[in-house]
Amino acid sequence: MKYAETILDTIGNTPLVKINRITAELPCLVLAKYETFNPGNSVKDRMALKMVEDAEAQGLLKPGGTIVEGTSGNTGMGLALAAIVKGYRMICVINDKQSREKIDILRAVGCEVHVCPTDVAPDDPRSYYSTARRLAEEIPGAWYANQYDNPSNTAAHFESTGPEIWDQTDGRVTHFVVGVGTGGTISGVGSYLKSKNPDIKVWGVDTYGSVFKKYHETGIFDENEIYPYLTEGIGEDILPANVDFDVIDGFTKVTDKDAAIYTRRLALEEGMFLGNSAGAAIKGVLQLKEHFGGDDVVVVLFHDHGSRYVGKIYNDQWMRAQGFLESDPREESN
Repeated sequence: MKYAETILDTIGNTPLVKINRITAELPCLVLAKYETFNPGNSVKDRMALKMVEDAEAQGLLKPGGTIVEGTSGNTGMGLALAAIVKGYRMICVINDKQSREKIDILRAVGCEVHVCPTDVAPDDPRSYYSTARRLAEEIPGAWYANQYDNPSNTAAHFESTGPEIWDQTDGRVTHFVVGVGTGGTISGVGSYLKSKNPDIKVWGVDTYGSVFKKYHETGIFDENEIYPYLTEGIGEDILPANVDFDVIDGFTKVTDKDAAIYTRRLALEEGMFLGNSAGAAIKGVLQLKEHFGGDDVVVVLFHDHGSRYVGKIYNDQWMRAQGFLESDPREESN
């Protein structure tokens, strides 16, 4: 018989799926690394499990302990699955920009959820960064996962996601494109792929209101670049230790509107029901078209599932309120 001992054993080995209609104008083959096939429906399952296992091995997380993490939702879900199987208490700290579905899903899998304001500085005591650190310090036996600076985040993708992409493309991948948040995915996958072929180009997708692109190009952390934005799961107002800028060849920025519209287009034109960052990622690929040739194999990673965004991106009323939708979405896709 073939079966997994626990749900954690089903993490990884996600498929590559060809993008057909949306990328028809491009000369290259575009393949999506479809991470919603992970049990928590996102790429974050990989690094969540790796962080927990490494913390256990290092004696930082002990039986009956508490995991604390600041999350936009997906890392919290991955950690929650590990907590359930391994017997830990799980506390998630999330900002109020995230969808209602994400908060409800975290509570459904047993998380204690603290919601913090988005529009405050990272070092403000009310921020979700500061709140997560405080809770981890106050609770006996608590471990702060800290996905932003925890090297296990990058290591997970160097050890699993990168090798999978290399093997699935038979080593023919020429470009890797992915939205950047904590930096673990782009840094881990990018480092692995470049170790196999230094000519592979690694592109990050950023959003307006985030500091990554300008910092990569100038070395300047410009606080004037920082302002609230709607796209979830990518961009930052800090520089996480997991973002290895030396691995990244360049960034392209995608607007909130384009990210939302292209998320809807993926569902309507490709049958891919995905999260907000997937729309940003595929629009980023289109914006980078001048870098691709006829023999290139471009792999774009899609982070999470559309079920987390039903009340926002897939809600016509919300889309119109943001000025993102002026007609029937089926007409927008034609």
